[in-house]
Parts: sequence; structure tokens; C-alpha cells
Amino acid sequence: MTDRTSAAVRIAERFREVNGAHPMTAEDDAYVTGQFVPLDTLCAGLGRDADEVRRLMLAALLPLPGYLRSDGAEMVPRDLFALADAAGGVGRLRAWFTGHWEDPDRGEEEWAAYVSGQYVCLHEVTPANIRRKDELTAEIGARLAAAGEDPPPEWRAALHARVDALDALEPAFTAYDRLRFGGPTSRDTCVDAPRARFPRPRG
Repeated sequence: MTDRTSAAVRIAERFREVNGAHPMTAEDDAYVTGQFVPLDTLCAGLGRDADEVRRLMLAALLPLPGYLRSDGAEMVPRDLFALADAAGGVGRLRAWFTGHWEDPDRGEEEWAAYVSGQYVCLHEVTPANIRRKDELTAEIGARLAAAGEDPPPEWRAALHARVDALDALEPAFTAYDRLRFGGPTSRDTCVDAPRARFPRPRG
């Protein structure tokens, strides 16, 4: 087995350890192909060694692929290296990333989530966007929990402002995501459901 094949096999094994062994449908593949790019393609375009990137992923220094397409392609965001570049290099990324949270334990929790590759819930994965998503989902959830049967237009307008802000941060997701996350996504619960339950006020 070549080093290249071995690295790809280890990535696939690690991916399934994190996400479970769920099938990708043709619809899943189409969604992922539209949102992400194969790791080999991205690295070739940037002049990077794909196997070195795989080794960094396995060492939890860069995120795992967000998806494994049904043909085995390791699908990653086009800006996979953006945060490492902003931090001044892969070796500085963890400290830079976790430093965006005042609570060190929370920062480490978010780092673990980041390198797991499961932050497919954001168009652009940055500490600021992660924090903003958390704020918005908490605010939306609290408003829905306190909502009466027929809240006034100003309440609905405030809810929709937060829902729209979250909508701008999040992609559509695909059926595969609901399998690996074991239920509805944040878009299901905090975008689609509020819009269906409390239509936007007119005027």
C-alpha cells in the first residue's frame, strides 16, 4: 500500500469514527459537490501536498473532511486553509482559534468540534461565525419557548430578524447530515420551523 493510499484510508477510517457509517445518496453527493471541493483538487490548485494535509488532519491540526462523497472523494471547504493562514501557520492555529473564547475549556471544546470536520453548518467557518451562530440559536430558542399563541407583529419582526441572520450564516444541509447528527439540524429547528410557525408580519 502506498503512503498516499494509506493516508487516504486512515482519513476515511477516522471520518467514519467521527460520523458513523451512513450512506450518501445521489442527492447528498450533488449537494456536497456544489458546496465543497475534493481535497486533491484543492491541494493541486494551491500547490500543496495532499498527503501532508491528510497527515495534519490525522494529527488534529487541520479539520477532517466535511464529507466523504460516495465515490470516496474527501470533500473539504474551498477556504480550508484560511484560518491557518490568518493564524500565521498551522502550528499557531490552535492557540489562535481557542483564544477567541474567554473560557479556555470552551475554546478547547470548539477546537475539537472544528477539527472534527463537522462544522458544515456554516458557509464560512470562523470563530466569530461560530460564536454568532451560538448566540442566534440560543436567542431564537428562548423566544420560541416563551412565545404565546399569537405574538404581536413586533415580536414576530424581532424573531425573523434573528432567523434571517442565522439563515445568512448557514447552508441548506442535506439528508446525510440528519443521519450523522442524529436528528434535525439547526436550520430545521431555528430557521424553517420558526418561519412556518410564525409567518413574517406583513407591511
